[in-house]
Amino acid sequence: MKKWFALLSVVAMVLVIAGCGSSDDTSSASGSNGDVKKIIVGTGTQFKNVCFIDENGNLTGFDVELIKELDKRLPQYEFEFKTMDFGNLLLSLDAGKIDMVSHQMEKNPEREAKYLFNKNPYSIFLNRVAVAKDNNTVHSIDDLKGKKVLTSPTSNAAYVLKEYNKTHGNALNIVYTSGAANDTVQQITSGRIDATITTDFANRFNTDEKGEVALKTVGDPLTQSDVLYVLNKNEQGLADDLDKAIQEVKDDGTLSKLSVKWLGEDFTKSLEDVKKEGSSKK
Repeated sequence: MKKWFALLSVVAMVLVIAGCGSSDDTSSASGSNGDVKKIIVGTGTQFKNVCFIDENGNLTGFDVELIKELDKRLPQYEFEFKTMDFGNLLLSLDAGKIDMVSHQMEKNPEREAKYLFNKNPYSIFLNRVAVAKDNNTVHSIDDLKGKKVLTSPTSNAAYVLKEYNKTHGNALNIVYTSGAANDTVQQITSGRIDATITTDFANRFNTDEKGEVALKTVGDPLTQSDVLYVLNKNEQGLADDLDKAIQEVKDDGTLSKLSVKWLGEDFTKSLEDVKKEGSSKK
């Protein structure tokens, strides 16, 4: 009988040890997975060459491929895309449905008061007035007084226009839309709208039915736009990590190559850098 009880005791001990070992393994695996933080990235599908669906049904473009590159360099994060209309991106960030926005977003005081931006821009553009190619009466924003200017309500261009109105007696008739670029082209070329605000890069995609660029940019740049990621205020750690990874892809030339491939030019240099390069060539 004593031998029987001794045998049962040994078996019980083995089971306990095995159970503890199994528990430790599971805990270790969970801890490893828990160290990787999933980041839901909000982006769109209608901005050609930036974030769009290609002929194979895949989400791609400059912003998309850059996030994939940053994902490789930030093993502590797992980036996952969630697509939606541009006008819903910041609303989804407010609601906690996404963790950051990647859609060629620019910083302005209104946005900065509500959201956190990383500091290292991944592309830089100059905002200008855009009108129909046959419009020879508008040469600057001052020529738009009393005229209709089309923009998206949550865009940085909308902020620029509202600031102009504050100091010019609401001279501009700002018309808001959340429509696609081709709708903007149609409204301007038909004469229903007089102008919009865009960059030389984005204006390449303001094409007509023939695929030709239908608008032209005029006047001096209104603002220089640093394109950044938009995050919630409590994501400073993520913002800092993004800045470091962006600097890496700048330093090794990856960012420049992605810009040339998808945007047609190297839009990663600041205006100051461009001026310096111009001076050195003289």
